[in-house]
Amino acid sequence: MDITIHSSYLPQDDPDAALAFYRDILGFEVRNDVEYGGMHWITVGPPGQPGTSIVLHPPAVTPGITDDERRTVVEMMAKGTYAGINLATADLDGTFERLQASDADIVQEPIEQPYGVRDCAVRDPAGNLLRIQELR
Repeated sequence: MDITIHSSYLPQDDPDAALAFYRDILGFEVRNDVEYGGMHWITVGPPGQPGTSIVLHPPAVTPGITDDERRTVVEMMAKGTYAGINLATADLDGTFERLQASDADIVQEPIEQPYGVRDCAVRDPAGNLLRIQELR
């Protein structure tokens, strides 16, 4: 089989802040920007990788979600415990410096992990955890 990851989904509660973080700080391309029914989706992805995207979506769009569940999702987002994604870069130190200079919410500075990778961690404006691993 030939299966690839096409899209991953991360919730966002402030489209402008999400766009500023993923486009302006991480350097991702905007692939789609849709407003519909009072909600706002933004699809971003790394330059040179047109087949891989992150869909930044409002937490209210999940079909079948109850109001109580939606409140729980929003609470977990605020604590940074709801969603996350792992990214990779050849220049972890340079990426970290850019994140630090942008006042990103730094969770962990670059370190060697006992499981064999060197990485750092930040939270995006919605509280999603991003671990950024150094490519070796």
